[in-house]
Amino acid sequence: MPTSRECRMADDDSHTQVATRARGFDPVAASAADVAADLDVDLAQGLTSAEAQARLATHGANELAGGKAEPGWHAWLRQYQDFMQLVLLGAALVNQLVTGDTGTTVVLAGLTVFNAVIGLRQEAKAEESVKALSQMMRTVARVRRDGQAVEIDASQLVPGDVVLVEAGNRVPADARITLAATLEIEEAALTGESLPVAKTSEPVTGTDVPLGDRICMAYMNTSVTRGRGEMVVTATGMGTEIGHIADMLAHTEASKTPLQRQLDSLSKIIASIAAVALVVVVLLGLAQGQSFDTLFVTGVALAVAAIPTGLPAVVTALLSMGTREIARRHAIVKRLPAVETLGSTSAICSDKTGTLTLNKMTARELVIPGQHRFTVSGEGYSTVGAISHVGGLNVDLDPYLLPMVLCADAVLDGESLIGDPTEGALIVLGAKGGLDIAQTRAALPRVAEVPFDSEYKFMATFHEMTADDGRPVVRCYVKGAPDVLVARATTLRNPDGTLTPITDDNRRLALDANDAIANAGERVMVVAQRDLEPGTVHADADLIGVVQDLTLLAMVGIVDPPRPEARDAIAQCREAGIRVRMITGDHATTAAAIATELGIEGRAVTGAQFAAMDDEELTREIDDIGVIARVAPEDKVRLVRILKEKSNIVAMTGDGVNDAPALKTADIGVAMGITGTEVSKEAAVMILTDDNFATIVGAVSYGRTLYDNLLKYLRFQMSTLVAYIAIFIGAGIFGIAAGAPLNPLQILWVNMVIDIPLAVALGFDQPAKGLMARPPRPVSDPVLSRSNWVRLCVQGFVMTVGSLVAYQIGDHQGEAILASTMLLTTLSVFHLAGALLSRDQRGSIFDRDAIPGRLQLRRYGIALLAIVAITALDFLERIFGTTGMTFTQWSICVGIAASLVVVEELIKLFVRRSDRVPSDAVPA
Repeated sequence: MPTSRECRMADDDSHTQVATRARGFDPVAASAADVAADLDVDLAQGLTSAEAQARLATHGANELAGGKAEPGWHAWLRQYQDFMQLVLLGAALVNQLVTGDTGTTVVLAGLTVFNAVIGLRQEAKAEESVKALSQMMRTVARVRRDGQAVEIDASQLVPGDVVLVEAGNRVPADARITLAATLEIEEAALTGESLPVAKTSEPVTGTDVPLGDRICMAYMNTSVTRGRGEMVVTATGMGTEIGHIADMLAHTEASKTPLQRQLDSLSKIIASIAAVALVVVVLLGLAQGQSFDTLFVTGVALAVAAIPTGLPAVVTALLSMGTREIARRHAIVKRLPAVETLGSTSAICSDKTGTLTLNKMTARELVIPGQHRFTVSGEGYSTVGAISHVGGLNVDLDPYLLPMVLCADAVLDGESLIGDPTEGALIVLGAKGGLDIAQTRAALPRVAEVPFDSEYKFMATFHEMTADDGRPVVRCYVKGAPDVLVARATTLRNPDGTLTPITDDNRRLALDANDAIANAGERVMVVAQRDLEPGTVHADADLIGVVQDLTLLAMVGIVDPPRPEARDAIAQCREAGIRVRMITGDHATTAAAIATELGIEGRAVTGAQFAAMDDEELTREIDDIGVIARVAPEDKVRLVRILKEKSNIVAMTGDGVNDAPALKTADIGVAMGITGTEVSKEAAVMILTDDNFATIVGAVSYGRTLYDNLLKYLRFQMSTLVAYIAIFIGAGIFGIAAGAPLNPLQILWVNMVIDIPLAVALGFDQPAKGLMARPPRPVSDPVLSRSNWVRLCVQGFVMTVGSLVAYQIGDHQGEAILASTMLLTTLSVFHLAGALLSRDQRGSIFDRDAIPGRLQLRRYGIALLAIVAITALDFLERIFGTTGMTFTQWSICVGIAASLVVVEELIKLFVRRSDRVPSDAVPA
């Protein structure tokens, strides 16, 4: 039986580079000539038009397969898969068939329509991922056919087509590079690599070479940022890497949120209790000789009372308002339940570039090999910062900074960069050292240059200058990779301007400095120079040969710095019991250094190491892993799956096409609003408008607050439901009001008009203290614990006894309508008191801190007005079957309801004393 690793490899081979790998031929490891021969194409002539048409018929158009659209009627019916929706609909149908009470039926059915409409509005754009991928492909490709360069629609590309690209073009299909002239391609959306990748036509050997290391390949939908190139198409449409991702996305299903699962379970419990209560009431009525028709009307009233008709509407309203509040905090939530899921989050897998870091390359240190090390302050492309050194040194840094400003094409526009990020770091370093970038370039213009090329890994510019001894020279400034420039250098420049020849003994000074910077996770750039005689340099000459015998100047450590607020946010996550992991396209050493600086715990592993583990080993090791570098899209999905299997609620961030499947698989997929692709935004349920990790943590904190407040409402709602059921059972036992003390419309008035303002007041209550110091709630925990249910039953019993006593008092004072009104009023005041008591399970309602905010007091005031209105306004009295009451009768209702406050305060006092007993017992 194949292992999971073998299955993933087989899956990868079946989806990527189908045109070649399906035949066992790997274009990555083969030479460009061998790839062309395998695809039967002459690179100089390209395919013939006839051959291209034949291959198009065989391989199909270069397009992604569109997902089957869900019909509108199906989306509407899907809203009724919710258990509570079905219960409400069933109650409406039975009520109409048996009682003919159209008003109650319309209200019940209308609630289900309201919930369905809200759900559909939130889902309107939730399944657009594959469509967005398809739209991204619409581009024009320049190809060589019949020996001529022509432009065609990219959908007409076939394996074997020779494609010509230059800076600014989008790569139209997966292809093997056959010619690379300083060719660089930005692949962040596919691989997560933060910098453009220098490409080559030379093969890359090895097995299972990670996507980001296949530098001889170009992939669909990536962008050419520098140079030009030619490539032969190896895969089109669904056979490309992006097609593989589209296929994964189409077959990824979103799971229910923890709240949805908990509410489903709670709804079934409520329905079961209501069914038992209904049977008891009917049996009691039959035993007392009541007719079945009368009992059925009573049963409908009990069903309306027992079913929390306001629950779906209130939860929807709270979550909807929550989305607006989170949007104010720079996060847009596309699906309502995701707001609550944020509060359950126990694991966050975050992209590094731009989320945990600034996505602005910054010089951190300047090293003169064997001499001095300077630290650099400031972050990003702001020139505010300083170059610091040990006291007592007096080093003129201009000779070391000039090449950083002159041997670069990048331009600063305020704090924005136009050009290469690495060059941006160097010119900002020059500015921090006191150089005026624009004036320096104007004073020392280039007379010639050698543009950067991945073949020789350096850039050189030539300037007419005056040497230290006063003679005119043409100075060659060079910047490039450390191994290349150290090899081409013959001298070292000392701070006093003298030169020291490089020998085998002192060469290690440069190598050691390079290793020290690289081991800190920083990218190393080296600057050097050479003075040439005037007249020996010509702009149209081949100048690569003169870039030798260099004088090594300095080494610069460059890094994409962590966001300052990300450190604090990760520390807050650690306190809240949330594990943060970094997922990145950068190399493991760089990622590990940034993770250490951010405070992310756990070791770093490469994508290859991660993929090599089977599920059993990964499940054991995952708690020790904090960083995963250069990881493939399918392994991101696997990471989410493993974490979810370990009972985690997983949030995954991402901005690229390659992140989309994992974003959709996670409980909370978080896309970047600024740098994110449309595909990632469509796959995610939350979009950050500021691309900031701290925003995620802020949203998690708000999600916890919302869930905590939702629990307050659920405790309140369940205590009132217990009271409703007990009131009907008690009325049946004692023969009160023929077993039906309340009619369905009275119950709906309490549930929808009185309780909803109370629910909103509870849902937007001020956050409880210490919420982010609590661990995440376990996924398996019920929404209400056993102790919660015991306490709710006590509250329900008090409400039941008080309401039935109020009915009896009213019955003795007048007609049945007064008794019913006093019961309704007493129960309504019980609801008001219960809501205030539900705000805190331990603290007294009489504490000063227990007073709600001004806005919440208004909502409690609305509920109080509704309680009064139904007994004071004639038209409401006629509709709901109530009557006016005297001051004495009002006092009786309010006094009875106050009994709940007394009972709850005694319970809270007992809870507080019980909590203090262990600490009091500990010796000082």
